Amino acid sequence: MKSDIHPAYGYVVFHDRSANRSFLTKSTLVAKASQLPTIEWEDGNTYPLVNVEVSSYSHPFYTGKNVVLDTAGQVQKFNARYGKRTKSQA
Repeated sequence: MKSDIHPAYGYVVFHDRSANRSFLTKSTLVAKASQLPTIEWEDGNTYPLVNVEVSSYSHPFYTGKNVVLDTAGQVQKFNARYGKRTKSQA
């Protein structure tokens, strides 16, 4: 088996911004730890921090709640660009 072909794998804290919850897990994003901010976790250790918009805390599939997440305003951009068209405009 070849050595040094796999990325580093270690602990990272993911912070769900929409639910304001965090969790500690292992990830290959630890390889980019020098570029990521850090956070002191509940166990007293410091880990790289990755901010995410959706996780199992806020995703409707996992929570069972029907939530519309439109963080980038995509619906508003679409309506501003195209709006409601009548048959004569089409």
